[in-house]
Amino acid sequence: MSHVGVPRGTVRKRRSLALLTTGVLTIPVLAGCSSGSEETSRGVPQDIAPAARQAVSDGSTVNWAVDALPATFNAFQADADSATTRITGALLPALFPMDASGQPKLNPDYLESAKIIEREPKQVVLYKLNQQAVWSDGREIGAPDFVAQWRALRGKDSAFWTARNSGYERIEKIERGADDLQVRVTFSKPYADWRSLFSPLYPKEITGSPDAFNDGARTTLKNTAGPFVLRSVSKAKGTVTLARNPRWWGDKAKLDTLVFRAVAPGDRTQALADGTVDVADIDASTADRIALARRDRGNNGQPLAHGPGSETTPAAALRSWALAHGSDEEAAEIAQAAREKNRKAVVAYTAEQKGLRDFAVRKSLEPAYTQLALNGESGPLADDRVRRAVARALDREELARTVLGPLGLPAKPLGSHLALAGQPGYKDGSGALGDQNTKEAQALLADAGWTRGGAVQPPKDTKAGSEAEKKGAKGDAPGTEEDAGKEAAEGTKDDKEAKSEKAENEKKAGQGGEEEKAGKKTEQDGEGSTTEDSTTEDSTTEDSTTEDSTTEGEKADRASADRASEDSAASRDEGLYIVGEDNKPGAHAPAQAVSTGGVSAVHVLAPARTAAAQSAALLRQAGALGEDGAVAAQDKQPGGAAGAYAPVGTAAPAPAAAKGQLGKDGKALTLRFVLPSGPGSQSLRSVGDKIAVMLEKIGIGTEIIKVPDESYFKDHVASGAYDLALYSWPATAYPATDGRPIYAKPEPATDGSLLVEQNYTRVGTDHIDQLFDQAAAELDEKAARELMKQADARIWAAAGSIPLFQRPQLVAVDKKLANVGAFGFAAPRYQDIGFKNRQAAGSPADRKK
Repeated sequence: MSHVGVPRGTVRKRRSLALLTTGVLTIPVLAGCSSGSEETSRGVPQDIAPAARQAVSDGSTVNWAVDALPATFNAFQADADSATTRITGALLPALFPMDASGQPKLNPDYLESAKIIEREPKQVVLYKLNQQAVWSDGREIGAPDFVAQWRALRGKDSAFWTARNSGYERIEKIERGADDLQVRVTFSKPYADWRSLFSPLYPKEITGSPDAFNDGARTTLKNTAGPFVLRSVSKAKGTVTLARNPRWWGDKAKLDTLVFRAVAPGDRTQALADGTVDVADIDASTADRIALARRDRGNNGQPLAHGPGSETTPAAALRSWALAHGSDEEAAEIAQAAREKNRKAVVAYTAEQKGLRDFAVRKSLEPAYTQLALNGESGPLADDRVRRAVARALDREELARTVLGPLGLPAKPLGSHLALAGQPGYKDGSGALGDQNTKEAQALLADAGWTRGGAVQPPKDTKAGSEAEKKGAKGDAPGTEEDAGKEAAEGTKDDKEAKSEKAENEKKAGQGGEEEKAGKKTEQDGEGSTTEDSTTEDSTTEDSTTEDSTTEGEKADRASADRASEDSAASRDEGLYIVGEDNKPGAHAPAQAVSTGGVSAVHVLAPARTAAAQSAALLRQAGALGEDGAVAAQDKQPGGAAGAYAPVGTAAPAPAAAKGQLGKDGKALTLRFVLPSGPGSQSLRSVGDKIAVMLEKIGIGTEIIKVPDESYFKDHVASGAYDLALYSWPATAYPATDGRPIYAKPEPATDGSLLVEQNYTRVGTDHIDQLFDQAAAELDEKAARELMKQADARIWAAAGSIPLFQRPQLVAVDKKLANVGAFGFAAPRYQDIGFKNRQAAGSPADRKK
């Protein structure tokens, strides 16, 4: 199943338009850049229930779930997606598919050989085609097909709507070899990733003209050359049906038909249970359901110990029965309806569980990784020191355990942007950035000018030289910084007046008032705080909260901030604005459940701009501001602090957790953390919550913004409307080609915007670009891998993209099926998929779906 956070069209051809990384540092020596021996890594093996072909029966049909019908069957168009890749893999030639170790491997169904035969004066590759290879119309696959695809994809003819031309633009000419089965390709300049070309290979009827390329291949493929042919596409049924190719020269397909059926991720449990699909990517919750179903197989009809009604105690059941049969007719009617609803839910759940018993969960690691993206175009993250501080605050091992640990998969954080564990060339390059270290992260922030108390200080002249200061205010929205500075200044003035008034009141109150205030301070900072410490809050001026301050009060503040991180989830959810909902000040905002505590966040009326300073003074008197004047994270809402003018009866805000939050020039260090809000994105949100807690410990606040899944990538990540985001990139066997646009340094366009390709962090360096270019032209594979390791170390050091973990791959498969499941790196061999024969599995060989 597709995952939110994976850009559409991130198959190999699309990935070349842009992947993800950064590079903004000039570093004399980088750890991990040495040309040492290649690190030995072991990937997680695929899990496909392998069986010899003779153990698989001939015939029958398999239904395979995909997210949606493909928008196009042309894999080289911008809207090609995972369904396009899955379906064309069974229909078209792939000359060098990836094997189980993530390496390109020659496909003998199409090639007898393919190799570089000349290096000087120009690189020449000679392809020798399988003499039996033909298109479904009977025509031989040959040089005309190669020529037509090269001309369509090389980028010289804008009439062809293609998503990329990587590699094809380096070809100088293509010609027939010694006979019709030989294709000779001459390159104008060396190209290391030549194996990436002509996969998939389309017939010249499709690539020979713009009309056929742009429109003809979107809805059908009349001429194919795989173990299957395209039989039909039904939008009404949401199916793409493939049939066995009668002209296929390789191993005969075991299945009569292969049906790809559009099933939304949320509907897959039901689809599996009722037999609509035989194979489906699933999430952890469905995998748990299948495990429970298989465990309960021998319960002899006893009620299930899980599912609807399973947590009802005997006392609650008796009380429900009594209400349903009591004399109070209204209460009885309500109770009876509730009991009937629960009964139906139990029956439906039990039926689903019975259907799920026939499935097994195949699991491995998907050839894709999840990373934290840091938008370096503007704002605090334009400063490389802040980005590195964010990266060094992360406990990546804990984040990997959160997702992979419960699934029984190796929970090791990923160490490379350009290769996954198990692939040749993989090496952990994270040492170029450094391990998790809170003190180092805090030191980086201090060096960048972010200090406690900085959020209420008037703007000051800053040191020149940092990356962010070079960019200056031009990256910020007009007027935002000035407004923040004015509000901070006004708030400071009113705070001083409030302090003076408060001091007079305390004098009148005498010693009793001091004891009361000391008691409040003790409750706030813990038993280690003294009465003397508590009075510091009102007697210390703003100038005392400097970077070099070592007072006991500040130590207590830091300890308090660390303790308060336990309540961070509640603090972050307070006042969140979900895109698409009207939570503007003055409007009723629905309460949103806090994931970690089950507490509802209450949205209240925020004060007008002119009342912001007064509300700050009131909050200070109420103890809601820290000693340094920093506003608690949950109180930082548009227009002022939440709850300053809350209606009578409004619930108290969540505990403040930002006493240690940093600031600079009157602005708090708060980052917009955009996450998807859909039910299938729970794991991403869990990771996001943990990251927010980790950042809070070093004084960085996060404003978590939850947006609809369908708009998450396009409207926020790709457009740059975020500071932090979680999304994934697929693995590749060709990092020099596919990684280049992801990590390329953005270039300014004529209209003043940035051309970012797929570098959505908007951070890059000339040096990283040069390393990619050198690797792409290096025909010595070992030397090319060393260049990629150097590039990866630079990308780590720039801290724009932080790889977290390789994604889990969970696939529900009918347990009688063989050679299908969690493929890992490898491409499926569709001709080998089928049901085990009677001798192997005890299932009828003529099973139909």
